[in-house]
Amino acid sequence: MARAQLDKKPEDVAGMFDDVARRYDVTNDVLSLGMDRFWRRATVRAIDAAPGERVLDLAAGTGTSSAALADGGVSTVACDFSQGMVFEGKRRRPDLALVAGDATRLPFADDTFDAVTISFGLRNVNPAAEGLAEMRRVTRPGGRLVVCEFSTPPLAAFGALYRFYLRRVLTPISRAVSSNPEAYDYLEESILDWPDQHGVADLLHDAGWRSVSYRNLTGGIVALHRAVNP
Repeated sequence: MARAQLDKKPEDVAGMFDDVARRYDVTNDVLSLGMDRFWRRATVRAIDAAPGERVLDLAAGTGTSSAALADGGVSTVACDFSQGMVFEGKRRRPDLALVAGDATRLPFADDTFDAVTISFGLRNVNPAAEGLAEMRRVTRPGGRLVVCEFSTPPLAAFGALYRFYLRRVLTPISRAVSSNPEAYDYLEESILDWPDQHGVADLLHDAGWRSVSYRNLTGGIVALHRAVNP
């Protein structure tokens, strides 16, 4: 379990995201140098949902990623543990099904969804193992999971550059553009404490998921994990 998860209570983390909801997407775009758009598109392709399939998008924030799925004819439920994010998402896209929910106690019946996805939110699920088990519970047999999450660049030189960015560049920029810079201090801590690609694959396997695989995006800054509910 990541140390940053232990340092913050779930309600404290939710409160931080409530505070940044209005400018969340703009801030992420700036801090990622626009790469968040590429990561979202890669995630949608990995989900590979057909029109009419049911997909649960966890840690959906304001529903930006959910909107891309819904606009493609996929029956999409967006779920986030921040009431502020859900409120902002409903304000922007009242047609989306947005609900507030805890990933460790999902408000859905067993075998409800054809696929579950979570982007940049598994680090905030405490404990992550319980969240992964819940995701499996609500996924039908043969259904799939796609996790898009920050990870560890395998090349040492690039990894050092990335850590320099997190520690020396991200915080000053976030203080300039975010309404709550503390949330982005937490972002840095949680990324650096998070398991690498193999560690996350082990978490998925231990939670009962099978056919676990991953591919790196942007040199391993982000990893896209896929798995199947047997």
